[in-house]
Amino acid sequence: MTTWQKSDWRSRPRVQMPDYPDQAALHAVEAQLAKYPPLVFAGEARNLTAKLGQAARGEAFLLQGGDCAESFAEFSADSIRDTFKVLLQMAIVLTYGAKLPVIKVGRMAGQFAKPRSAPTETQGGVELPAYRGDIINGFDFTPEARIPDPARMLQAYTQAAASLNLLRAFSKGGFADIHRVHAWTLGFTDSDEAEKYRDMANRIGDTLAFMTAAGVNGDTMNALSVVDFFTSHEALLLEYEEALCRVDSTSGNWIAGSGHMLWIGDRTRQVDGAHVEFCRGVMNPIGLKCGPSISDDDLKVLIDKLNPKNIPGRLMLIARFGAGNVGDHLPRLIRVVREMGAQVVWTCDPMHGNTIKSASGFKTRPFDSVLREVQEFFAVHAAEGTIPGGVHVEMTGKDVTECTGGVRAVTDEDLSSRYHTACDPRLNASQALELAFLVAEELSARHDSAAAAAAV
Repeated sequence: MTTWQKSDWRSRPRVQMPDYPDQAALHAVEAQLAKYPPLVFAGEARNLTAKLGQAARGEAFLLQGGDCAESFAEFSADSIRDTFKVLLQMAIVLTYGAKLPVIKVGRMAGQFAKPRSAPTETQGGVELPAYRGDIINGFDFTPEARIPDPARMLQAYTQAAASLNLLRAFSKGGFADIHRVHAWTLGFTDSDEAEKYRDMANRIGDTLAFMTAAGVNGDTMNALSVVDFFTSHEALLLEYEEALCRVDSTSGNWIAGSGHMLWIGDRTRQVDGAHVEFCRGVMNPIGLKCGPSISDDDLKVLIDKLNPKNIPGRLMLIARFGAGNVGDHLPRLIRVVREMGAQVVWTCDPMHGNTIKSASGFKTRPFDSVLREVQEFFAVHAAEGTIPGGVHVEMTGKDVTECTGGVRAVTDEDLSSRYHTACDPRLNASQALELAFLVAEELSARHDSAAAAAAV
């Protein structure tokens, strides 16, 4: 049992959160949400923590990916299916490269709020409050749309519930059969541009053919036709998080019922702040974004607060430094963790440190920079003798043109053709799968090195 209460965050300094002008409407929405069923359950969170504990020990690898910010307007069964499909393809490629199980976590069914670098934005000489995600206010650049509206939390809940329902059906209903997923991947490598990944895809195909010939298939082995799939989002809007927080009847501990895993952003990780206070009290796995500004002392305090019992799989440290900067920051954080004897899952977010403004005026992320940060992440862990536990990417299953580069070479001039994100640029389906092949090569090299060392 714990003395922590889910409303304790209200007495702490809060940042990146809206001030609702209609407090009566806010309280009515909070009361209504508090009556709704939780979206996820304690047993699922415990299962994810156990799997992430394997990643902390190097016995599994975490793939976390999905939308920058989920949209009410773009919501559809097809968009959920397409993102889920690409995550499955990435997971198979990573599983083959790592020779380890891959934990699949979507930035889905809750990623509706976004921190912003400035509280306002200006267009045509007009200044309005910033758009903070569909759960808070509207994207349209009008004074009315930008007023925080608590009723949006109810729409977010409904969309999250529908998304989870479909994801559970996809993950357990045969859609995730490994042979079907690999056939989709072969479609990617059949293109001339992706020829360099064909060899690995063919080797995966040969392995599956051998398993089928040996009588191991989705009919005889459930693990080949169903998957465990979890959801995650940044715990930014704490009124929503508190309303869906429940006591687990089995353990008596609090669980955030809004998603399996929550994370704290680089802008909201103040050691005495509201977001850390809320997240420290729930039993869900917690991610902590670590950018260049995080100090060694703050990291120590945050680890003690967020994982005081040092439970493997409870805490993920999500490194987001930018290409060229990983070597300046990650080694010192690794040393802090090592000195504390802390159990963490080291994860690489190669997206947020690599955002630039293109010559054509669009916010974008060069694929080469994304890849370089991942390579630097693996290189530092190899030098330090520590475990690179996962990757965390903003991506979509759609054929968008938001990040430049990749084998199907999106250029600056292409950005305007299918630039659909409401906030940050995402990898498209092709770029996401290409990244998986390149990460798989890193994992394969690590596996081969470890095997060679063990044989000596």
